[in-house]
Amino acid sequence: MSVNRKLVMGNEAIALGAIRAGVRMVAGYPGTPSTEILETVAKQNRGNIHVEWSVNEKAAMEVGAGAAYAGARTLVTMKQVGLNVASDPLMSLAYVGVKGGMVIVSADDPGPISSQTEQDTRNFAQFSKLPVFDPSSPEEAYLMIADAFEFSERYQTPVLFRPTTRICHACVSLNLLPDMEVPEPEGFVKDTMRWVIFPRTSYENHIKIEDRNEKLSDVFSSYAGNCIRAGNGKKGIVSGGVSYAYTNEVLPKEVPLLKVSTPHPFPERLAKEFVEQLDEVLVLEELDPVIEKELLQIVGKYHLNVTIRGKLTHDTKNAGENSVESIAEDLESFLKNSKGEKRTEPAPEKAPALPVRPPVLCAGCPHRASFYAVKKAMKGKKAVFSGDIGCYTLGNAKPLDMVDTCLCMGADVTIAQGLHIIENDAVNFAFIGDSTFFASGITGVVNAVYNQTDIVLIVLDNSTTAMTGHQPHPGTGITMMGDVVAKISIENILRGIGVTFVETVDPLELDAAVDTVKRAADAPGVRAVIFKSPCIAVCRPGKLFQVDQEECRKCRTCINQLGCPAITINDGAVEIDSSLCYGCGLCSQVCPFQAIREVETNE
Repeated sequence: MSVNRKLVMGNEAIALGAIRAGVRMVAGYPGTPSTEILETVAKQNRGNIHVEWSVNEKAAMEVGAGAAYAGARTLVTMKQVGLNVASDPLMSLAYVGVKGGMVIVSADDPGPISSQTEQDTRNFAQFSKLPVFDPSSPEEAYLMIADAFEFSERYQTPVLFRPTTRICHACVSLNLLPDMEVPEPEGFVKDTMRWVIFPRTSYENHIKIEDRNEKLSDVFSSYAGNCIRAGNGKKGIVSGGVSYAYTNEVLPKEVPLLKVSTPHPFPERLAKEFVEQLDEVLVLEELDPVIEKELLQIVGKYHLNVTIRGKLTHDTKNAGENSVESIAEDLESFLKNSKGEKRTEPAPEKAPALPVRPPVLCAGCPHRASFYAVKKAMKGKKAVFSGDIGCYTLGNAKPLDMVDTCLCMGADVTIAQGLHIIENDAVNFAFIGDSTFFASGITGVVNAVYNQTDIVLIVLDNSTTAMTGHQPHPGTGITMMGDVVAKISIENILRGIGVTFVETVDPLELDAAVDTVKRAADAPGVRAVIFKSPCIAVCRPGKLFQVDQEECRKCRTCINQLGCPAITINDGAVEIDSSLCYGCGLCSQVCPFQAIREVETNE
C-alpha cells in the first residue's frame, strides 16, 4: 500500500487535518503565527469549503457561529491577541453552544516573536469554560484537530485549539490519511430557547456547562493525547504542548512523565494517579502556570503529600519560550541525586549567537515617504503621533521616530482622541493601515466625529495586508478565493460618517504630500489624509536610482533623514545598492544637491 507523505509546515498540517475532518467553512483574520492555516485551506479547497478573510476576528467568530448553527463543521483562525477581539461573541457562544463542530484556532506566541503580548489561550479556555487542545507537534496537530471537531459535536460546544509558534512554523514529513466520512450539514433548525440567549437560558446553560466540564475531565483522563510514561523513582515530570516534545527529547527514560494535551477541562483522574505515587513533580510548560495550578488544586483537594514545582516556585522561568536547552537545564537542577550528580544528558553546545538585524521598513516602502512627509510638515510644531499594528509600527525607528504610541489594532484613532482632550494645543495624528482601518479603525473614527474631537487621521493605504503576507481585504476588490468584487472605498466611508476633510495623495510625491498634511493640520475637526501607494511587494515601481558622485557633497541627508536600507556608505561614498533599490525616488526628492538621479534600466 502506497503511503501519501508530504513535507508541510505545522499550520499546513492543521489545515490539512481540518480538511480531512470535513470542515465546510473557514473564517479568520491574518496574524502571525496562524496566517498560513486559512491560506492552506484556500489553496487545497476542492470547491466545497467557504473560505474568507473576515474584516476582523469578531466578525470571523460570528460568521463561524452561524455556519455551526446550521450544522457545518467550522474553523475560525486567529492569533492570541485576536482572541481578545473575538472574546465578546466567544463568551456568549460558550453558553449558547453549537450544532456543527466548531474549532477556534488561537495561536499563541511565546517569546513573543511577533506579538504585543505573551498571553496564554489556556487561560481563555478556563475563563470561557471551553475545552482546549494543546498539540505538541505538527503531526499531533494534524490528528488532534479531528478529535477537536468530534468533541465539539459530541458536546455541542465550541472547542479552542492552541498551537504555539514553534508548532505552527515547524516543518515535518506528514503521512496524510484518507478523508473522514462526515454527513452533510442539516441546516438551521429554529429553536428560540436554544439559539436566543435569554438571561434565564444562560443561567440554566451555565449549570449544564459546569456538569459537562466535570464529565469531560473524566473523559479526557482516558483520552489518548493525555498519557503517562511510567518510570522509577519519586520524582516526576508533567508537561504539555511543544514543551513536552522538548522534555521527551532530553528526559531520561526512567523518569516518570505525564503528558497533558487538554489543559481544560483538566484530566484530573489521570493526573491524580500520576502525582500520588511521587514526592516531587516538576511542571514544564510555556507562558502561564496553567498545568501547575491545576496540579496544586489536585494536591490540595486530595491532601496528597507531594511537592509541585514550576513557575510559581521559580524552578522554571515565568516568561518567554522554552527550548531543548532550557528544558535540559531545568531538568538537570531538578533531577540531581543525593550526591549532586547529574542524571540528564549534558545539553548540546550552544550555537554562536546570530548577528542582530533590527527590523526596518523595506527599501522603497511608501510608508517611509508618508512618515517623512508628516515629519517635514510638522517641523517646529507640537505634534503627537499615535501608531498602530502593522509594518508601519517600524516608523518608530530612527531616523524617522514617528510613532509615539502603539497599543493594539485600531487604538491609534482613539488614543489620539484621548491625548487631544487633555492636551489640545498639540496636533494629534493617528496612523493606521488600510487593512487595520477595516478591521478596527472605523468605530474609532465614528467616535471622533460624534464627540467632535480634533485629530488628523493618516490612512496608510498600500492596497494589501502587508505585515502578515499580503492578504486581500475589503479595499482590494479581491476575496481570499480570488473572486473579483467591488472595492470598498475608504474615502467614501470617511465622508459617509461625517469627515469633511478627506484628501488622497501619493506619498512618493513629496511636495504634494507635505502640502496636504499642512492643510490638514490647520483645519478643524476630524480630517483625514489617505496616503495611497501600493506596497513594493505588490507593485514594484520599476525605476532605479544612483548617486552622482561628482554632485554628491557627502552630507548624508538621504541617510540621516530616511534610513532606507538601500542607501549605504562605501569607503566614505554614499551609494545606492541596486539589488535593494525599488525605485521609489524619495531619496532624490530629499537630496539638497540633486545628486540622486534616475538611471536607465533594461526593463
